[in-house]
Amino acid sequence: MNIQYCLFEDEYLENFHPLTLTRPLYDLRVGIFTLAEKWQHALKQSENLTGPLREHLKGVFSEPTVTADTKTIIWLNPRFIPDPELTKKVSALDTGWAITCNGSLVAAAITPKQHKSWIKSGPKVSALKSEEIPKDGVTILENSWELFQINGAQIRADIVLSGKIPYGKEDIFPHTIFTNTNQIYIEEGATIEPGAMLLADNGPIYIGKNAHIMANSIVRGPSAICEKSVIKMGAKIYEDTTIGPVCKVGGEIANTIFHSYSNKAHDGYCGNSVFGQWCNLGADTNTSNLKNNYSTVKVSDWKTGRESDTGQQFIGTIMGDHSKTGINSMLNTGTLCGVCCNLFSDGYPPKFVPSFSWVSGQNIVPYHFEKAIEAMGRMMDRRSVELTPAYKRMMQAIFDSTSF
Repeated sequence: MNIQYCLFEDEYLENFHPLTLTRPLYDLRVGIFTLAEKWQHALKQSENLTGPLREHLKGVFSEPTVTADTKTIIWLNPRFIPDPELTKKVSALDTGWAITCNGSLVAAAITPKQHKSWIKSGPKVSALKSEEIPKDGVTILENSWELFQINGAQIRADIVLSGKIPYGKEDIFPHTIFTNTNQIYIEEGATIEPGAMLLADNGPIYIGKNAHIMANSIVRGPSAICEKSVIKMGAKIYEDTTIGPVCKVGGEIANTIFHSYSNKAHDGYCGNSVFGQWCNLGADTNTSNLKNNYSTVKVSDWKTGRESDTGQQFIGTIMGDHSKTGINSMLNTGTLCGVCCNLFSDGYPPKFVPSFSWVSGQNIVPYHFEKAIEAMGRMMDRRSVELTPAYKRMMQAIFDSTSF
């Protein structure tokens, strides 16, 4: 029986805005891989896993196609992160059965005819038989800040999931200091300059293909430095950090996720944060991640802008794609910054910044769309990435939906 897989978004989607304004939820990165890549590895699939797209994302991301010989399509909720037991349950699903957990659909095996209906109207599980699995022991994402909270554990899990081979004791970087080499994973083409330190006593360190670790930088595991990324001289990368593909970072970074093509190339502190693609943090940008009175952090609801208490003590900044800070910028604890914003001032900007905002101090004005697209194109061209008409349409839709 030929089985295909389809990743879907549910009612928790807005909890991951602004990161998911410009990507499907399954394209969020945590650990080494995106959520889609995790399921692809877990299910041993050769093709990329995709799913139905919101209208403004069409043309930017691929949509699923059903082959003529497909008998069953398994819809998967990427908020549920694969582990061996959950993967086994999903793989064993019979057509007409669903798995639920804590009131949410985890996976459902349906026919191609049902799949066509679900693509139009969303999952309808009432006609399916279902198995409820306990929440305990299952890794479930419900809010954006949970990405960095589980990042260290996911780096460990992704090493196992992908079957990567440790660096071992072969001395190909004679002027680099390694500890616990059986927990250091270095891909082909990586460069590690003299004086760099990779300290894997507390967890694995993954260095991706053609990544570049400059002299005198320090990386503590668990951490992941992904393909073609650069760690600048003297950088301090603390535990539970992921630097996504084609990023350039320096300064002090702790328990933070950068997606891809984002830069924090200079000194400054960044902790307990998540940054999307194409972000740029100016020199000496600092993110506060702990309140002075040690109370729990409040974060704004993306739709209403109203703050609510997260119950968490450490939350820095959640920043959408193409947003930037000027030099010496200060970002307050629990800052939520939208897509394509410019933040520059000698004080703290607001904690809630709508997409396409031009922010000076507490003053917010709209970022003119054509000027924003012009800057966007220049930045992407520097990395030989085309700003396609579909990508521009996506940004136009985000701009049109933004309220100031």
